[in-house]
Amino acid sequence: MIQIKSLYRIAFVVLLIAAFQACTGDFERINRKPYETTAKEMERDGYNIGASLIGLQNMVIPTQENLHQFVEGLSGGEFGGYVAAIAPWGEGCFATYNPPANWNRAPFNDVISGVYPYYDQLRAITDDPVALALAQLYRVAAMHRVTDAYGPIPYSKVGASENGDALTSAYDSQEDVYKNMLADLNDVIQTLTENRYADASYYAKFDNVYGGVIERWVKFANSLKLRLALRMAYAAPTLAKQAAEEAVGHPIGVLAGNADNAFLSVPKNPWDLQVNDWNDARANADIVSYMNGYQDPRREKYFTLSTFSGGGYVGMRGGMVAAAKDPLLPCSKPVVTGTTEPMLWMNAAEVAFLKAEGALRGWNMGGATAEDLYNEGITLSFQQHALAGADAYLNDNTRTPAAYVYPLGNTAYNFGPNSTITTKWDNAATDEQKLERIITQKWIAIFPLGNEAWAEFRRTGYPKLAPVVTNNSNGAVPTGSFIRRLVFPNTEYQQNAANVAEAVRMLGGSDTQGTKLWWDKKTD
Repeated sequence: MIQIKSLYRIAFVVLLIAAFQACTGDFERINRKPYETTAKEMERDGYNIGASLIGLQNMVIPTQENLHQFVEGLSGGEFGGYVAAIAPWGEGCFATYNPPANWNRAPFNDVISGVYPYYDQLRAITDDPVALALAQLYRVAAMHRVTDAYGPIPYSKVGASENGDALTSAYDSQEDVYKNMLADLNDVIQTLTENRYADASYYAKFDNVYGGVIERWVKFANSLKLRLALRMAYAAPTLAKQAAEEAVGHPIGVLAGNADNAFLSVPKNPWDLQVNDWNDARANADIVSYMNGYQDPRREKYFTLSTFSGGGYVGMRGGMVAAAKDPLLPCSKPVVTGTTEPMLWMNAAEVAFLKAEGALRGWNMGGATAEDLYNEGITLSFQQHALAGADAYLNDNTRTPAAYVYPLGNTAYNFGPNSTITTKWDNAATDEQKLERIITQKWIAIFPLGNEAWAEFRRTGYPKLAPVVTNNSNGAVPTGSFIRRLVFPNTEYQQNAANVAEAVRMLGGSDTQGTKLWWDKKTD
């Protein structure tokens, strides 16, 4: 249940405060709407438009440090094989499949409650088509991560009914969420394309990603549409193909080079707090083992060297119940280059790999082959990190992922190589082997997007990951298997019982961590 009215009161104050912090005071240059008749009203509405857009950007991947930790560090990042929680969470945690209730509801309640006050506030105060299209785009970018964690969610019906001081939201099935998101993206792409020459200086105040350049947002919207299309590839292949070909074939197109990469500028990167200040996260053994085996030059950009006596890059096994933090502090840490390091939303390398998979499926991805697009994705990733050696890496037909040896001696935590896949493309390989190459290299290239890594692992089965050490799901996730979703928050059962019951029906299975989502249709 989303407590909207009280949130609006809070959010309105937050909007004003955020606007004073984030926006400039030069409002004379802002092109206002006819009904905004006084200078004071113009200033007020300018603040609110800017604060709403900035607030929505800050919710796509949450910038608030505690919410970011729940959404990216402790759940998606761990489930996707990127990071491992080092703290001894005695009450349970995402990593061991038994998160406390307040953890479990944060990626649902806090994200939805963070998005809609900004989104609805903006729609109430402006009819600027570009501002409204950007708000719609940010909503899709944020909410697709929520549906990919839980399945059915409130989406199209938020705001449809009231009950006392709160709004009780009905859910959409995940299939309907995806269809609605694609329709919303189509509207966004059309509106932004028609307004692609809008004055960037106006929107720059409210845009910490692309500085107000609308054409770059069109590329991002097309790329997000492509991402969603591939997510549906097993569940709705005809619609997926149509959406993917529309995105790639659009006149402005998708993210094509690293200059198009979507990074959010932030005053304080929440990863820096989790990794360096709180010491709560270390590199996951899964990604380190792949990159060690490949002798991947990107390791130095992603992780610090271990301070164990043997040095090198050493990860921590996922799903461990650490008795204490100190013994594992020497494990490699994710690299955060500074407190204000921008936060990645999407890069051109991911888009190249998405197109590679589309081409593998026989879709028209601009005429390029899966091999060419696969090699392009690796090359773009190396270029993004200013590294040489992409050609040697993508032509290596011998190196494979490495085994993992637990640095503190407990051999029960060791695991052998989870895959024998090499980096060099092989046209003689099966389509399944080609898909494993594409997804494995995409997984490496999009670090640290943990929720995206987790979603693609569930959708495709790649990269091959090690099961968690400790599975405390009480049988909801079979031993040796992997979490498929988060359960609906207990607050929904307490305050939104009828709608969450319908959501469980739409889920098509029990409300457990082992139930597959709508798009999770691949057969092993």
